[in-house]
Amino acid sequence: MPSALAAAGFVASALVLATLPHHLRVKNFATLSIIAWLFLYNLIYGIDAVIWEGNVDIVAPVWCDIATKVIIGAETSIPGCCLCLARQLNRIAFSVAIPPPGWRDRALEFILCWGFPVLIMALHYIVQGHRFDLIEDLGCWPAVYYSWPAIIILVLPRLLPAVFGLFYSTLTFVNLYRRRLAFRFILETSESPLTLSQYLRLLVMVVFLGLYNVVLISVSTYEDYDGNLQPWENWASVHAQFSYIGQYLSSEFTPQARLHIDIFWWAVPFTNLVFFALFGVGEEAMGNYIACYRLRFSLSMSQTRRTPNRNCTEYPA
Repeated sequence: MPSALAAAGFVASALVLATLPHHLRVKNFATLSIIAWLFLYNLIYGIDAVIWEGNVDIVAPVWCDIATKVIIGAETSIPGCCLCLARQLNRIAFSVAIPPPGWRDRALEFILCWGFPVLIMALHYIVQGHRFDLIEDLGCWPAVYYSWPAIIILVLPRLLPAVFGLFYSTLTFVNLYRRRLAFRFILETSESPLTLSQYLRLLVMVVFLGLYNVVLISVSTYEDYDGNLQPWENWASVHAQFSYIGQYLSSEFTPQARLHIDIFWWAVPFTNLVFFALFGVGEEAMGNYIACYRLRFSLSMSQTRRTPNRNCTEYPA
């Protein structure tokens, strides 16, 4: 099982990274940000599964300090990126032509995709009751002091963008149905590299990630905070044992608790798999793979021609 965890993390990272050439050509900042965060998220999962396979030894505390903050940032950024995409798709659906993004749109994208997640990573320290937790086979896990400030700092910044993203997506679906013929003509006659197929796949991805986040955030919040909401007395009491590192073997969890943890762990690689299914096996993606292979083969052949044959006594002029 632990080896499967590590493989899932690394394979998921590779799958989402395989879609990068296509999205680089489209140059959508929000989509590129999703790729970056999902890649980091799963890479951390894979590395953790290798280091803490069958143990909870404190062997890389600085790594866990960094990794848990990145996990917090990724959990916040993905709903924000989806909200940006949902706004873009909704604006295109309601326009008579594909409007170029203005500086306000660019600023909002940067804030939701990177600025706000980094801020939440810093604010996490307010409700970080101790340094981090280590779970056997899974590795680093962010520590949270479950209280009403944690709901404000960690839950709402993830839940609200996901809800608003679903709202925009619903409006987009309704308008697309009403203007489906005119919308197809707009995409075909525009200079944008966005095609109807790509647009619909982006919309499906936004809806999937929106529902995924709303369901997982709601369920995890209920599981974590129901009957476990702790009183917020003061800063000193919350951070009294901040240097503590929790170490939890698999045998210490009840079957229900371990199932809960495993479901939320596997949900992240599954997200990458869905992302790859939408953007990594289409006609455009296959064209990119073929082009990359041809370029690599051409460079290899050029290098072979330039390299002298060391087994010969004479070299070509």
